[in-house]
Amino acid sequence: MVLRAEREREVQKAVNTAQGLFQRWTELLQDPSIATREEIDWTTNELRNNLRSIEWDLEDLDETISIVEANPRKFNLDATELGVRKAFITSTRQVVREMKDQMSNSSMQALAERKNRQALLGDSSSQSWSSGPDKYSRLDRELQLANSHFIEEQQAQQQLIVEQQDEQLELVSGSIGVLKNMSQRIGGELEEQAVMLDDFSHELDSTHSRLDNVMKKLAKVSHMTSDRRQWCAIIVLFAILLVVLILFFVL
Repeated sequence: MVLRAEREREVQKAVNTAQGLFQRWTELLQDPSIATREEIDWTTNELRNNLRSIEWDLEDLDETISIVEANPRKFNLDATELGVRKAFITSTRQVVREMKDQMSNSSMQALAERKNRQALLGDSSSQSWSSGPDKYSRLDRELQLANSHFIEEQQAQQQLIVEQQDEQLELVSGSIGVLKNMSQRIGGELEEQAVMLDDFSHELDSTHSRLDNVMKKLAKVSHMTSDRRQWCAIIVLFAILLVVLILFFVL
């Protein structure tokens, strides 16, 4: 679990970075004179991306804790250490939630709108306006541009999420393709082995049949040899008997 401890240190480092960005973001909203709209937009996007990354890391750590809880002996972790790591995840998630809530708070949004309008007025004050209606029409155009910029930013974030999901789907599709190829190879090998076993079975049956024929022929030859020996013995005995009779009558 050394890697998990290292991952927690990385998460804590990311939280510290996010807190620094959040403090800077708050300062930019509270004092319109210290930054431009570009800096506010960059700080806001960077802060949101950091918070999203921290949430993903916390989900990873949470899944790891669940795996360890299912088999604590395998990882040599006691309940105390598990409690400490759970507390770290809970506290970090609370810090991230507080920053996100403050960013989405209505008062903070109003402050951001005020900041944008003040920045627009500051940018527009350097221009020479000939009349009041012309000034307000230009301000409206600037506000519309700001709204368009915000919409484009949201669309870009949605596009990024869609691209990440597409990448994950491609990885899953690639894994499925690999598994499919492996299953096809295994199926082909099993079919080849089945054909080989079938051929071996036929060859074994043929060999057994030939062996039976040979055994039958051997038995037949053996039987014929036994009959010949019996006749030879009878002839020899008959010849001996004939010789004895001749000798008996002669003597």
